[in-house]
Amino acid sequence: MRKFSILLKQLYFQKIRSKTFILMTLLYIGIITVVMFWSDIKAIFVDEEAIEVAIVNETAVDLEPIFASSEDVNYSFPNSEMEALYEQLKEEKLDAVIHVTEENNNLNADIATYTPLKLNDQSAISSLLQYAGKIYGIGQLNLTAQEADQILNSEPIITMTNLNEEVADGKSEDQKEAGMFASYVAGIVIYFFIMAFLSMITTDVANEKGSRALEMLLVSVKPSNHLQSKIFGVFLVALTQIGIIIAVLFAYLGFTDSGEKLEFVQSTINELSFGFVLYILGFLFLTIFLYLIIGALFGSLVSKPEEASQVMTPAIMIPLIGFYVMLSGMGNPDTLLIKVFSYIPLTSGMVMPMRIGATDISPIEPILSIVVLITTVVVVYMLSLSFYKRSVLTYSSGGIIQKIKTVLKVTT
Repeated sequence: MRKFSILLKQLYFQKIRSKTFILMTLLYIGIITVVMFWSDIKAIFVDEEAIEVAIVNETAVDLEPIFASSEDVNYSFPNSEMEALYEQLKEEKLDAVIHVTEENNNLNADIATYTPLKLNDQSAISSLLQYAGKIYGIGQLNLTAQEADQILNSEPIITMTNLNEEVADGKSEDQKEAGMFASYVAGIVIYFFIMAFLSMITTDVANEKGSRALEMLLVSVKPSNHLQSKIFGVFLVALTQIGIIIAVLFAYLGFTDSGEKLEFVQSTINELSFGFVLYILGFLFLTIFLYLIIGALFGSLVSKPEEASQVMTPAIMIPLIGFYVMLSGMGNPDTLLIKVFSYIPLTSGMVMPMRIGATDISPIEPILSIVVLITTVVVVYMLSLSFYKRSVLTYSSGGIIQKIKTVLKVTT
């Protein structure tokens, strides 16, 4: 136990002081910074002024309250002739001229431009014109202002009633949206940390084996202690990086936009049940731990560091498939594909949280999935421990299957 503790501490402090760990952490923090302060960063590099849009209204509808100016679009209602406005377009004093008329009891709007509008500006103008068309249509019915306002702003009262008593307490729409958002974030975290730390532990073991330093180390340390120190050491490094990123993220949330973003996150978290949060954490840590075990085992199979990328390919492809399956579930988390991959141990960590948060599944299903994952972690760990003792000092060439055959042939 003492040797294990020494190896664990040595590996942990070596990794968190390494340039790779520091640079990757700074990269993640940089990405978060860009996302959080994108509007400010964009304003520094791109000086975007509000576009000038002139509206010529030849109808009885009052359009000025509808077309209110904003930071992106400045609306004006000049009394100039259309030809003069078109000249201003050509001189780039105006970005668009909207000519609103009546035609066959419908509102007709012609948008004239000299330089094509950006998609966002064009969509914003079109949505306001559609709203103006509704106002015009209501005005044709000779309704009072109060009746017109009631028609435009009326919203249905929607309630959900399930007659099946076993699932009568199903999730609300807000709870499902919050669950979808949380599971999506968890899936991204799992994917990127698998990619980073699977490579770290595989190349670390491969470097020690390729330099023959492992042969000297195993004279005084059991292979089992070495394997355990690698897995738990890298796992602690991963937890440290996750903790740093979460701390920075919540610091940004608390100090930007007067805490509005933090309130949004808190409101989302409030929609999540305590059990769902435990499931997310359980799947997150177990999935990362499982891939670290696989990564250490694959690292012991290679004879030199250059072969590490070769043996990592199968382990990298599986979470990549799981990640894309998770993305496919963003539109519909109830498909058969999602259900199948939510029980596969190597992908359940990314897929099952989505089913738990965004669907009304039976409580037994996530329990069954996490039990399968735990069982897989234990079985793979025991098998890796047994195989690691034989493969770590065995040198062979060829593909991964050939390496496994060589290890089994030499050590049995």
